[in-house]
This record gives sequence, C-alpha cells and structure tokens, in this order.
Amino acid sequence: MNIIRMKEWWIQVGLLMLPLLAVYLHIPPPKLSPALRSWRSSGSFFTYKSQNVFFRDSPGAVGSSDIVVLLHGFPTSSYDWYKIWEALTQRFHRVIALDFVGFGFSDKPRPHAYSIFEQASIVEALLRHLGLLNQRVNLLSHDYGDTVAQELLYRYEHNKTGCIPINSLCLSNGGIFPEVHYPRFIQKILKDGALLSPILTRLMNYFFFAKSLAEVFGPYTQPSEAELWDMWTALRTNDGNLVADSLLQYINQRKQHRDRWVGALRSTSVPLHLIYGPLDPVNPHPEFLRLYKQVLPLSTVTVLDDHISHYPQLEDPQGFLNAYLNFINSF
Repeated sequence: MNIIRMKEWWIQVGLLMLPLLAVYLHIPPPKLSPALRSWRSSGSFFTYKSQNVFFRDSPGAVGSSDIVVLLHGFPTSSYDWYKIWEALTQRFHRVIALDFVGFGFSDKPRPHAYSIFEQASIVEALLRHLGLLNQRVNLLSHDYGDTVAQELLYRYEHNKTGCIPINSLCLSNGGIFPEVHYPRFIQKILKDGALLSPILTRLMNYFFFAKSLAEVFGPYTQPSEAELWDMWTALRTNDGNLVADSLLQYINQRKQHRDRWVGALRSTSVPLHLIYGPLDPVNPHPEFLRLYKQVLPLSTVTVLDDHISHYPQLEDPQGFLNAYLNFINSF
C-alpha cells in the first residue's frame, strides 16, 4: 500500500513540475540595460550569407590613419571592449568591433556548423562592407578572438584571395596552444556531451552563468552584478544559450588545426605582442607563458599584475590600454 502511495506521490510531483519546467524553459531574455541599449544603438548590422552581424565602427583621432579591429572572446561579445573604447578612439582613426555569429546581438542560427574559418570570413566581409579590405589594420584580440586572428594571419601570410592586410597583431589570454589550454568543466561537457548538452543549454540560467564566469576573473577584479547581467543579457539575446555547445567546437578545431594556426604566428613578420593576465586558470602561468616565449621568441610580451586573470581588458582596463598603446607606438 505504501509503495502505491509513493508512486502516486511521485506522479503528482512530476505533473506539478512539468508546467513549472515549461515556464522556466520559456522565460524571455532579460531586458537590455541602458548601457547595453546604448552599445547596440551605437552600432549597425550587415548581412553575411543571410546572417545579420552586429558591429560598431567609431571614427576617432583626427590626423591618424590607423585602424584597429577588436575580436572578442567566448562566451561574451564586443561589449567586452567598452571600458577602453573611448580611449582607443583618441589614438586610432577608426575603431571597429563585431559580435561574431552566435554571440551578442548577431544572429545565432541553429542548427549551424560554427567554425573559426567562418568567423574569419565574417571579419573579412565586414571590412569589405566598410570599404576597408585593402587597408592595413591592427588586430586586437582576446580568447576566442585570438584564434580568429590566427586564421586571419594565416590567410594574410599565404596571400589568400580577399585576405586582410595586417599591420600588427596583439593577442590576449587565448588558447593559442591547445596543449596548455584548460577549458572549464562545463565547457568540456557542453562540447562533447551529445546527450547532455541540449539539456544543459536549456537549463542554463543567470546564476549558473555568473558563477562560472566569475571563476575566470581575479578575486580583486570581480565583475559587478550589473556587468554580469549585461553579459548574460547579450548571451540570451536570440537564444544564444542554445548554441553554446555548437560554438564550443572551436576547442576541437584548435587541436585539429594547431599546426596551421601556431605556424602562422611562428612564421609571421607582422609585429606581434601578447598582453597576459597571469592568474588565468584557462591558460595558466607559468606553463602558458613559458611555452609562448619558447615558440614565439620574437614576440613582445606584457604581463599584467599578479591578480589579473582571464579578462584583462575588463579587470585592468588602464593597464591593458597602456600595454597596447606602448606596443602600437613602438613600431
């Protein structure tokens, strides 16, 4: 009799949970904050193979002809650069950034075979759209954007049709070397869990996201709750949480194409610099930095303060900016 009652109780709980789960799975994305709304309204969209891609293109310093293109990381967006944006416009003639497809305000198609190669082609298409494809540009990249920059560098070094003439490349805290790159546990599950990942992407919420992201910031440089909500809002726009597992295939692509992308860095004559937050758990010190200096001895390096972690442009914007401008002004 007790077993029957227990079964009935579990059935009732299950029936109660079903509508609650249905409501949870259809919670609309949070509304844009004034800061995020301003960022979007300051940008535009262009179309790449039927996908709408968000970008910002700000005119800057009078008398300068230099152009800088900013390439953001995973799982965030071009908004990662907001703390140094105005300062960059005081040095560069044009400051350009985009949300890669699958990120931020850009379209997030599903199913879709997301790849670093596609994102590099989107950067080329954006510069073509802006009439800048034949002008030399400076690339400033972070995390996921580092790998896109490596592919762009490979195309430039091999004189591929439609490639971007690169004036300089500055990398920051990216998985340049797969052998010393340590993805977070949830990233491993999402990229390899064919059965689990569709469930996890739908169950992802702000609190889980905020905890995971806070772990890659330093203890004294934690993002504010408002910043975390802005990052989450940008991710949830166009149901971006549902494509996280597809985007994460870039980790496997890094391993598969290591020789191509590391080789591009080794053989380039383009001025190369690294800005590094040494507390980064994803690309840890000293393992990462030792390999970087060994493989790329001609690259210059700026190591920020010991407490700076994986998002140096947000954790130490002034230190990051100073390091970048010192590099740019050195050649």
